[in-house]
Amino acid sequence: MSGFDNPYGGSFGGQMNVSANGASNGATPPGGLIKDTTTADFGKDVIEESRTQPVLVDFWAPWCGPCKQLGPVIEKAVTAAGGKVKLVKMNIDDHPAIAGQLGIQSIPAVIAFSNGQPVDGFMGAVPESQVNEFINKLSDKSPSEQDRKAEIASALDQAEQLLAEEKLQEAGQLFAAVMQADPENPKALAGIGRCMVAAGQIDRAKQVLDQVPEELKDDDAIKALSARIAQIEEARKFGDPAELEHALALNADDHAARMKLAKVRNAEGKRDEAAEHLLTIMRKDREFEDDGARKQLIAFFEAWGPKDPATITARRRLSTILFS
Repeated sequence: MSGFDNPYGGSFGGQMNVSANGASNGATPPGGLIKDTTTADFGKDVIEESRTQPVLVDFWAPWCGPCKQLGPVIEKAVTAAGGKVKLVKMNIDDHPAIAGQLGIQSIPAVIAFSNGQPVDGFMGAVPESQVNEFINKLSDKSPSEQDRKAEIASALDQAEQLLAEEKLQEAGQLFAAVMQADPENPKALAGIGRCMVAAGQIDRAKQVLDQVPEELKDDDAIKALSARIAQIEEARKFGDPAELEHALALNADDHAARMKLAKVRNAEGKRDEAAEHLLTIMRKDREFEDDGARKQLIAFFEAWGPKDPATITARRRLSTILFS
């Protein structure tokens, strides 16, 4: 989702402490474990990267003899750790600002970052055994992958509750925090899209769908968002709902008008009212549009989700009609 225009991003970075030793099984290739950085890239290479696994920053300079001793030692230790940590090297001659901000007065200096914050460090060209001990201690403090998944699941539940309470900004921020920890989490992606829909930002929600990776498009959360947007766009074609209500006032059996009004009420977020119109059609004429009212109600359920109170209530009433 690189390039995704996320209106909820930016200010909430520390809101959710989702971090983990995401490559403890050695899946991260050694070539991706060590890199040089600049002042401009420090935020991306260190702060953001440390939200998913610990990052060591080696502050060094070309004229520093102990730096030349420590460099190969720490690179070997990081590579041997097989993805438990990453190493970022910063030449303080070319990029002195960060070291100055951190109060580093002598080099070599190695500072460990986790969850966007400096958490530990050491100075000087220490022996390899001490470097290994430092890395093991740091990685042991990192949450397990199971912990990380549980934290993400909890955050998604909280975001869903906030969305249900129409606290769109808070929900959007929490969904986006999950995205920082798990950039292709379909529930988080769909959650941000749903926040946009609830805020009336249909075009921006469609941009979310346009940028969903191909392998995620069949996820239920993504499909539900797509269905919701399609329903709203269809309802827009029906014009003023007052005209539909007037048509029903003149003829309560105008099922075509009632069906349109159900779609409009759904687009407005009035789910119980939308369901009531479709259930009314079913009670009066199951054959209308080839059982169209039931099919439309099922489509609403798919867009609302199985845990939505409107889905639960309407499904119970639907069962009564079908099996009575």
